Parts: sequence; structure tokens; C-alpha cells
Amino acid sequence: MPSSDVLGQVPGFSRQLSVLLLRRGSLLAFAGILAVFAVTAPHFLSAGNIANVFAQSAILGILAFGLTCVVIGGGSHVVSGGLDLSLAANLGVCAAVYSSLNNAGVNAPQAIGLTLMCGLAVGALNGFTVVVLRLPPLLATLASMNLIAGLELVLTQNSVLPTDSAVLDALVDGVWLHVPALAWVLLGTGLLLGLLIQHSPYGLRLYAVGEYPEAARAAGLNVKAYVFSSYLLAGLCAAVAAFCSAAYFSGSTTGSGDLLLSVVAITFLGVVFSRRLVANIPGTLLAALLLGFLINGFQLLNIASFWVNGVQGVLILLVVALSSALRQEEGGQ
Repeated sequence: MPSSDVLGQVPGFSRQLSVLLLRRGSLLAFAGILAVFAVTAPHFLSAGNIANVFAQSAILGILAFGLTCVVIGGGSHVVSGGLDLSLAANLGVCAAVYSSLNNAGVNAPQAIGLTLMCGLAVGALNGFTVVVLRLPPLLATLASMNLIAGLELVLTQNSVLPTDSAVLDALVDGVWLHVPALAWVLLGTGLLLGLLIQHSPYGLRLYAVGEYPEAARAAGLNVKAYVFSSYLLAGLCAAVAAFCSAAYFSGSTTGSGDLLLSVVAITFLGVVFSRRLVANIPGTLLAALLLGFLINGFQLLNIASFWVNGVQGVLILLVVALSSALRQEEGGQ
């Protein structure tokens, strides 16, 4: 074969190798981090600690599932694509609503139903501003985040609302097959959304709407309805996560907005674990657990918690840069 032909094939081979190394490199990097914790952190790999990490990851993981649905339906572009910055605030107001209703003596089914409706109402508000008013998701959900956070302050008078119920007790103290109930809620929610998003006609169409909206519209899909539905799913996830939060903290808590950075980090990190570099439910679950183990390792080693936020910020930058580089590599093939 002439040398010119060989040289002509090198760039393509180089791109394929780069894609492979970048994708596998992220898994190897996290495996290395976990290996370090396994050696240095006491009881890191014990069955009890692993189950505890699964339970502690429930709140962030379920919120990240909601953001994943929105990113899938709206596209992954950071500015114009799908985004919901109100998820953490939605959790806060839902937890406050449930705590208030429970303390007022409202029966369990009604309190649960109204809390779920609260989460859906916030999702509907976001869907309305994005789909009907056509505001950029970044600005629309930023505005709703502040509105909802203010509503929570009015409802709670900027204080913690402690509460207790059989539902919360079952979530925080329940164990099945030596696995905490909160871990089962995380896995069950991931399974249901995974079946809906990854293995149903609805999920396939939602991906089409997010990635190729013009083609989806030409194919007869109601793009606005699918985008709106993604915000409803996010609102429902926020309400479910609110029950986990209320169980974990024995009521509503202030400062739920601090969860937003972790939710964004998990969602974008989950993209790396997809062959097509798109948001996906299994990848989000894996990312939530990896971040949970990272936080847990820091705690076991008595490393200051503020380092966690720094690590999450670096992860977001790396993942966004990595995804961009991989798309450019694949686009050049």
C-alpha cells in the first residue's frame, strides 16, 4: 500500500482511538478514585456502607432523573437546550407542603396526593413558560426557582418544619433484603423511568424531539407536548425526592437550593456513560452512585465538605469539555 494511503487513514484511526480512550478513561478514573478510597478509608467497601451510600444518593439521584428527562426533551445545548434550575427549590416547597399538611392532621393519602400535585404544578409552570411563552429554559427556570424559593420562605417562615408520619418512618427506617428503603426508592424510580425513557415509544420520540426537533415536527410529532411532558416528569421527580428528603431530615429543611450544583453535575456526568453522548437514565443512576461514593469517601477520610463542591464544579467543566471534544471527534469521522 502506498505511504500516502497509510497516512490518509491515520487521522480516522486517531479519532477512533481518542474517542475510545476518552470514554473508557472516565470509567478508569472513577475506578481509580474508588480504589484509593477502598485502601485508605476504613469500612469503605463494607456492605453496610455501600447500602448507606445507595440510600444517601436517593435525593440527588431522583432529582437528577428529573433533570435528565428535561435535557432529553429539550436538547443538550447548555443555553438553548433543556434545563430546569428549579428542581431543588421544587423539592424544598414540596417538602414544606407535605410537612405543613401532615402537621395540620391531613390524612396520609391526601397529603401525599397534594404534595405530588405541588411538584407537578411547578413542572407545569416551567413547561408553560418554556413552551407557551417561549422563554429560554435557562431564564424561565431561573425565574421559577426564585419564585418557588420565595413561596417556600412564606410557607415555612424561613424555618424548619419538623414532622413525623408512618410514611416517613417507613422510608427512613425500612429495610428489605438488608437494603434501606430509600435505596429501593432510588432504584425503583430509576427502573420505572428507564423503562419509560429508554425502552418505550414515548422515550424514543422524546429523544427525537430533543435532538432533531425539526425532523420530529416534520414526522408529525407534537414537539411542544413532549417538551411540556418532560417538565411534568421533572416536577414529579422533585416531589418524590421531597418525600425522601422529609424522611431523611424529619421534615422540611432550609437550603434545598444547595443541591442544584450536585444535580447538574450528576446529570452531565451521566452523559459520559452513553455511547451516543446523550443524557440517559442508567448513566444518571451510575453518576449519582459514583458521586455518592466520592462524598462518602471524603467523609470517611474526614476531608472538609467544602472540597466536595469544588470537585463537583471541576466534574461539570470536565464533562462538558469532554462531551464537546467527543462530538467534534465523531463529527469529523
